[in-house]
Amino acid sequence: MTLRIDISGLPSERLRFAASPLAELTAMLHVLAEPGHHPQRAGWAGDVRAGLRPELAERLREAEFLWRSSQADFLLPARPRPTLAEELDDVDRIDDATYVTAALVTTCGGNRARLAAPSPLTDTTARERALDLAQARGARQEAFAARLLADPAAVRARLRHTLEQCAEAFFDAAWTGAAVQLATDLRLKNDLLKRQGIGAALASVSGAVTLAPDGDCIIVDKLQDKATAAHGTGVTFIPSVFGTPHLVVVHAPGWQPVVQYPVAEPSPSEPVSLETVTLRLEALAHPVRLRLLRTLARGPHTTGELAHTWELSLPEVSRHLAVLRRAGLLTARRHGRYVRHTLHLPDLTALGTDLLAAVLR
Repeated sequence: MTLRIDISGLPSERLRFAASPLAELTAMLHVLAEPGHHPQRAGWAGDVRAGLRPELAERLREAEFLWRSSQADFLLPARPRPTLAEELDDVDRIDDATYVTAALVTTCGGNRARLAAPSPLTDTTARERALDLAQARGARQEAFAARLLADPAAVRARLRHTLEQCAEAFFDAAWTGAAVQLATDLRLKNDLLKRQGIGAALASVSGAVTLAPDGDCIIVDKLQDKATAAHGTGVTFIPSVFGTPHLVVVHAPGWQPVVQYPVAEPSPSEPVSLETVTLRLEALAHPVRLRLLRTLARGPHTTGELAHTWELSLPEVSRHLAVLRRAGLLTARRHGRYVRHTLHLPDLTALGTDLLAAVLR
């Protein structure tokens, strides 16, 4: 499963490495929303949550779908700016239809093409479909989608204000330290790009990012087979301290390709029992089960959602989920008429950092 970014004919200067305050804030918000993905940040996340004013904590909960399972495209700037305020100004310039579609993709978990055309802002049927998708994800998602579709300007202004409050509450202090690490990484990447070329620079980003043999395509190991092109725009690579181990890619039509990659932080692996490793690796031996697990790493899903995503029958998905549950890799919980399956991160972590990074990518 790969994402391919066509860079044929792209001048080398159109491939850029740059730090983004907004992208790093988004990574921090993801850590707060999904602390289990980032055990090395548990102390930081606990301190931040304990210090949040109740109003800000509630604001983050109401919009967390924009950065929890995946990140809304407008939160990863293709043209990073020196300050968060400048990047938020750029977000304000995005038209409502584009902004709303990007927000609904992360909120509803639906297909971008179906959510974008016709726009749910102007088409009643598209609006109802978006709300149905949001309802299946949960009450908070449904409420957020309803507010967004009813008054996008108000929701956009509220989200900007929320992010500005985050800067004062915790981001500014955390950014001071992270910026030093990012600057060090950027010096290395830009030096490799200048002296050894694109292939060497990509190899230093991640083992999951490679240059095709013909040099015309960047290949990224991701959840599904996708393709995009960087013609006329370029590709932006954004390092992240708080994003480890995630590798996030903006690849939707109409958006410049952006890759947010983790700055390497070596850490020793904890020993795990051979019996545990054997049981869980056997559960993951089937390629379909691995695909389901990678989908569930993005957030809880119902059996029907997984079947639709991978074009499988409900009984087939149910059988694979049963195997993963017996191995202790999944939990299931009923929410009204929906049963959602959730990845059990502690047991997955016991299999080793390489597998964890591959699944969470």
